Amino acid sequence: MASNNPAFSRNPVFNGKAPATPTPTITAAGLEQMYDAPAATAAQTGRLSYDDVIIKTALNFVVLVAFAVVGWNVPVLALPALVLGFVLAMVNVFKKQPSPPLILLYSAVQGLFIGAISGVFEARYPGVVIQAVLATICVFAVTLVLFAFGKIRASKRATKIFLIAMVGYIVFSILNIVLMLTGVNSNAFGLSGSVTLLGIPLGVILGVFVTILAAYSLVLDFDQIQRGVKAGAPRNQAWSAAFGLVMTVVWLYLELLRMFAIARN
Repeated sequence: MASNNPAFSRNPVFNGKAPATPTPTITAAGLEQMYDAPAATAAQTGRLSYDDVIIKTALNFVVLVAFAVVGWNVPVLALPALVLGFVLAMVNVFKKQPSPPLILLYSAVQGLFIGAISGVFEARYPGVVIQAVLATICVFAVTLVLFAFGKIRASKRATKIFLIAMVGYIVFSILNIVLMLTGVNSNAFGLSGSVTLLGIPLGVILGVFVTILAAYSLVLDFDQIQRGVKAGAPRNQAWSAAFGLVMTVVWLYLELLRMFAIARN
């Protein structure tokens, strides 16, 4: 089942398009030797494991948070970090093999960006950053727990609806940016801040909607990682998994940050 996250959808290890590994011929003597040998761990066989994904993901988030502190104190880095982050994202997405230095660099640059933009939002709406951080942690944790216990799973129908909703949201976002850049809408958040439905800002309604989309995107990410582990993917693909999770969580955080800011506004 394809994920919308290009870090997973373009990787044959996670999208199910990797060629099947041929089954070797085993003799009776070889079978007896295998039976007597101790069980090999994922590390010994060079295969992907959940522990690898957890460690690499945690490392990337440590780097992201550390550089977010720098960005918080130097808000002028927001724009260059945004551009460089996009370039690094494309490079990592299209690389055939994961590059740990480039993935860590991506997390560092994303940290600079969200730190800088968070500092700007916090200066105008005190307390909004801690709200967004706690909400992001809660959404991620709840989604992971529900997936781990089999309470939520990706399905073909839900994924089709998700993709249609994502395209619609992207079209709306582009239109909103165009209206803001051309001066048609002078609100700081564009249509999201100027339009209300039943007294509720459109941005708040969209924020809840996009949070649900981001949570389902996490489900797709977890599903792809599970598929890679079960397929015996190479161990270095843990870096690709970490890269994909960082992309989704950063998107989730930024959407929540904007939603809370619009609500406070």
